[in-house]
Amino acid sequence: MNQTNNVGALVGRFLLALIFLISGFHKLMNPSGTVQLMSSHGIPLVWLAYLATVVVELGFAFLVMIGFRTRIVAILMLLWFIPVTLIFHVVPYRDAVAHGQAQMATMQAANYMKNLSIMGGLLLLASFGAGAFSFDGRRTVDGASDARHAA
Repeated sequence: MNQTNNVGALVGRFLLALIFLISGFHKLMNPSGTVQLMSSHGIPLVWLAYLATVVVELGFAFLVMIGFRTRIVAILMLLWFIPVTLIFHVVPYRDAVAHGQAQMATMQAANYMKNLSIMGGLLLLASFGAGAFSFDGRRTVDGASDARHAA
């Protein structure tokens, strides 16, 4: 990667992680509201799901920002994001369409398309890595993990 690509990867990681950090912070500041929303969508073991969500949104997003184990973290976030998108946006979209709620259907469609775009960004991170300006990139400088990143 050249310098421009590495700067782009750094800024891209920050922008991609920012939505998770903000969302996770809001969930952390309003646990009862978050748990109530999760319960209303039929999430089992809601407090465990809440804790997992906060870990993913704050912890994993921070790891993406600093570029630590980025490929693995991006895959884990992508896998986590699939049921989140289905439960909180696709199903409500279908319900809104079925009940003739055009505004709600439009909002949910925009949200699940946003999530699909985020999943695309996570897939790009998993495929191409974090770039040189990251903890992952720092490890490749000394040659310790060059073989892993070459594949």
